[in-house]
Amino acid sequence: MFSIAKVDACLSVAASLLRRNSLRLGASCASLTFWIFAAFVLLPVYSFASSAQHHEQDPIASVLLWITLIFSFAILGRYIARRLNQPGVLGELLMGVLLGNLCYFFGLQLITVLREGSAIYTILRDMLTNVSLQEAVSKSISNPYYAAQVTQALSSPEGIEYIKIGYVLDIFSRLGVIFLLFVVGLESSIQELKHTGVESLRVAVIGVLAPVILGFAVAALLMPQASYQAHLFVAATLSATSVGITARVLMELKKIRTREARTILGAAMIDDILGLIILAIVSSIVINGQVDLVMVLQVIVSALIFFSGTLLIGPFVLKQAIRCFAFLEEWEAKLFVSFIFVMTLSWLATLMQLASIIGAFTAGLIIHDGFFDGMDKSHQKAKIKQLISPFESILAPLFFMLIGMQVKLESFMDWQVLLMAGGLIVAAVIGKLLSGLGGSRKDDRWLIGIGMMPRGEVGLVFASIGRTLGVIGDQLFSAIILMVIITTFAAPPLLKIRYAKIDTTGKS
Repeated sequence: MFSIAKVDACLSVAASLLRRNSLRLGASCASLTFWIFAAFVLLPVYSFASSAQHHEQDPIASVLLWITLIFSFAILGRYIARRLNQPGVLGELLMGVLLGNLCYFFGLQLITVLREGSAIYTILRDMLTNVSLQEAVSKSISNPYYAAQVTQALSSPEGIEYIKIGYVLDIFSRLGVIFLLFVVGLESSIQELKHTGVESLRVAVIGVLAPVILGFAVAALLMPQASYQAHLFVAATLSATSVGITARVLMELKKIRTREARTILGAAMIDDILGLIILAIVSSIVINGQVDLVMVLQVIVSALIFFSGTLLIGPFVLKQAIRCFAFLEEWEAKLFVSFIFVMTLSWLATLMQLASIIGAFTAGLIIHDGFFDGMDKSHQKAKIKQLISPFESILAPLFFMLIGMQVKLESFMDWQVLLMAGGLIVAAVIGKLLSGLGGSRKDDRWLIGIGMMPRGEVGLVFASIGRTLGVIGDQLFSAIILMVIITTFAAPPLLKIRYAKIDTTGKS
């Protein structure tokens, strides 16, 4: 049997072995040892905590435990991905897939509930209107097998704990997306958008229209039984581009100053704006249940009014807010003003029937450190991104973990899901490669198309919204996630190979 003494002895032996290795290898092994040890410790801790739930007094004890557990595994996924020279977001996503499906296989009821995403909201809402639990679950979850499992989990003595955990995790993950898009906006700027040139605009327009057309065609061909709303949302998801992943690879290759890189980054920023407008239009069509040209025009006008209004009025409001917070130190004013600004614009976006992430992205585009230049300069300066990034770094991994948990691997046993995923991957790749045609003839157009390929976190956000609206089912959601993973995995090595070929041939 295991004892504390034996565990201590094993850890001591492991530590002594680690010290004999090189510093880098030792650090890597130590990290892996810690995470493996944590994984085997935290899961038994949960089992003990679950058995003691009826005796605990603090109503958020289970929430604290599971947030810590999921976040810890997210860090492990990020660490492994970066060791493999892959984006950390993919590690978090795949760790969510692994943890969710493994725990589901072993019958953990909480995971059964979390796998259904935001269905917990509609279930509880219906129950508050005197609808029975079984009926409320059946209305929110179409698959009878999964509905029966969720009903059994929520009707258990720990059902209220599962609801609390699901609610808090979902809210935290939504806040994580807001801060994620805010940081993406911070990394862009209105001035850069003005100077990206005609090439970037052409690349962005083609990079949105081509995947939308191809995505809608593939969805309509392979899913004739699905609604046109589902086809539209698939098309909107394929239009996304992750500027963060491409920028990271370009920086690692020290190619961020090349003509192609400037075109890619400028197009990706414009792509984000166009993609968010398309998302707003498609979401409105889904909510209203029909294609109404007047309604579509209304959404477009609302989006344009929101963007133009916030870009014009936002700087003035920021300056007035900074004056009101002049009694604070500079870093405090930056933190408080930025937090209030992003939350306010996110809320205002929802009032305009737009997604909250549109407001968050716009807030990031508007605000910058220059607004605070007139404040006291006697203290050490801190950039807005440095102050806000901790929110994103903690909350966004919860979003990607939950997205991963909602991927049901058993759905890939259906050949139609694999066929759909394959069709989406082909449409996603071809659609973005075609965007390279918008680049200058002097540039490498293949390189530009590859740089626009990764969907990354933006594609995951689009897919999550579609699932929340109920237009994307389990099988289609899994197919979209596989498309996001493949395009994000493929882009970095293809960029490196293409740049290596350019360097060899001597083309700039």
